[in-house]
Amino acid sequence: MPYRAPLDDLRFLIDHVAGFQMITATPRFADASGDMVPAILAEAAKLSETVLAPLQRAGDQHPATLEDGVVRTSPGFGAGYHAIAEGGWIGMSAHPESGGMGLPMTLTTAVNEMLSSACLSLQLNPLMTQGQIEALEHHASDTLKAIYLPKLVSGAWSGTMNLTEPQAGSDVGALRATATPNDDGSYVITGQKIYISWGDNDFTENVCHLVLARLPDSAPGTKGISLFMVPKYIPDAEGNLGQRNTLNVVSIEHKLGLHGSPTAVMQYDAAQGWLVGPENGGMAAMFTMMNNARLGVGVQGIGAAEGAYQHALAYAQDRKQGRAGGSGAIIEHADVKRMLAEMKADIFAARAIALLNAAAIDMATATGEVSWRARAAFLTPICKAFGTDTGISVASSGIQIHGGMGYIEQTGAAQYARDVRVTAIYEGTNGIQAMDLVARKLSDGGAAAFSFIDEIQTGADAAKAAHATLAKAVWNASENLREATEWLLTQDDLSMRFAGAAPYLRAFARVLGGHAHLRAAQSGEAKRIKLARFYINRLLPEHQGLLAAVRDGADDLFALTPEDLSA
Repeated sequence: MPYRAPLDDLRFLIDHVAGFQMITATPRFADASGDMVPAILAEAAKLSETVLAPLQRAGDQHPATLEDGVVRTSPGFGAGYHAIAEGGWIGMSAHPESGGMGLPMTLTTAVNEMLSSACLSLQLNPLMTQGQIEALEHHASDTLKAIYLPKLVSGAWSGTMNLTEPQAGSDVGALRATATPNDDGSYVITGQKIYISWGDNDFTENVCHLVLARLPDSAPGTKGISLFMVPKYIPDAEGNLGQRNTLNVVSIEHKLGLHGSPTAVMQYDAAQGWLVGPENGGMAAMFTMMNNARLGVGVQGIGAAEGAYQHALAYAQDRKQGRAGGSGAIIEHADVKRMLAEMKADIFAARAIALLNAAAIDMATATGEVSWRARAAFLTPICKAFGTDTGISVASSGIQIHGGMGYIEQTGAAQYARDVRVTAIYEGTNGIQAMDLVARKLSDGGAAAFSFIDEIQTGADAAKAAHATLAKAVWNASENLREATEWLLTQDDLSMRFAGAAPYLRAFARVLGGHAHLRAAQSGEAKRIKLARFYINRLLPEHQGLLAAVRDGADDLFALTPEDLSA
C-alpha cells in the first residue's frame, strides 16, 4: 500500500494542541506563519510519498554492505538522500548563519515523522546530522563551526555520534577511547566504538564523527570525558577535503531490522580530531545532541506506527473473511476495529506529546525562559519512551491484523516491527528515560510535573460545558497523577522511585494523551470527538493500574533474588 502523509492530523495538532500561534508570535519565529506551514508540510509529504516510500522495501531486502572497507548502501538510497539534502530538510531548524532555514523545531518534528514513516532506515541518517548540527552550534569553537556547519546543513557531509564501546554501553563513564594533545591544537584519537548508526556511506563527501574520549590523567567516570570532531577526510580552513583520516569501518552489524542503515564498528587508530567544547565537558556537549536525538527517536517510533497503521488499515479494508457486516471486510469485525482504533488513538496521543515537546523547545529558544527549558526537558523522556513504545505496539498489532499473512515477509507488515524495535533501545533505553524522569526531572521539586498537571486540569475545566463526562475523566486522571507525583517526591531512596519509574512515565503519557484528545474534541469535529471518546473511555483508565504499581514501592521487586528468577 502506498504511504500517505497524515497532513490533516499534523496540521490540526500544530494549530490546536501544540500552540503554534504562540511560537510565531515571538520575534524569533515570526516569519514561520501564514501559508508557510501548509506549504512546507505539503512539500515534505510529497517527498516522503513519492521519493522515500518506494525505498522502504529496497532497504530491507538489499541491506547495506561492507566491501573491501567501503560501505555500499541500499539501491536508491543515495538518490533519496540527495533529495532530502537538496530540499533543505536537513537544516530546517539550523541557524541561517550556517545556511539553515531557522524554522521552528515543531515543523522539523512534523517533517521528520513523515520521512520516518516513508523510510526509517534512510531517515536515520539526516536525523543524526541534525543532532550534530545542534551540538556544534551550542558547543563548538567559531573555527569548527565555520568549517563544518555549512557542509552539514547542506547535506554535503553527514554526521554521527560515537559513544558506545564494547565494555561501555549505557554506562558511558566506562569508556576507554583516548585523546592525546598534539602541538597544533588537534588531538590523537585512539579506540573502538560500536553501534554507530550510518558510520559511513557512499553518497556524502565526508562523514563527521563526534567521538567521546578521555584525555591523559582525566578523572574517572563521566567527569573525565571530552568530545572530539573526527572527520573521515580532514578539511582545511575553507572546508576543502584533504587526506583521509586514520579511521575505518571494521564491520557492519547484522541486525533484526533497519537493514538499510549501516550500523558500524568504528576503529580509530591515532586519528586526528579537534576538541568540541571544554576539556572534560564532553557529556554536556553530547547530551545536547542526544536530547535532540531523543525527540527525533520518539518521532521515529510515531512515524513507524503511522506506516504500520496505514498498512494494516488497507489490508483490513480489503480482506474478506468470516461473516462480517457492512462491506464484508475484516475491518467490520469488532476485534479488528478495536485494534485499529487503539492504534489510531495512541498515534494521535504520541504525536501530540512530540509536538508539545518540540513547541516547548521552540519557546525556550525564542524566549530563553527557564520554565520553557524545564518543560522541554520534562517532556523529552516521555516523548522518547511513549513514542517508541507506541511504534512497537502498533507494528505488532499491524501484524496481528494481517493474520497469518502478517508473519509472511512478502506483505511487508513485519518490517515495521523489525525496524522500529531498536528505537526503544538506542539514544538511551526506555528504562533509562523513565529513571531520568523520576530522578533528574523531578529534582525541581516537581515544578515542571505539577505545571503540566495544572494545565491539564485547567483544560478539563474549560471542556466541561461541551464534554462533561470526558472532561471529568481527564481531570480525575490528572489528580491521580498529582497524588502519585507527590508520593514519589517523598521517596528519598531512589530505588523506590526507580521501581515504579516505567509505569509512572507511561501513566504520565496516558494522561497527556487524554488531555490532547480532549482538546481535539473541543474542535467540534465529529471524528475528533469519536476518537477522544474511545481513548478516554478505553485507554486512559490504564493509568490507574500503572499508578498503583508506582506507589507499591520497591519491596516486592527487590525481594526477588537472582536465584528466584533463575529457571
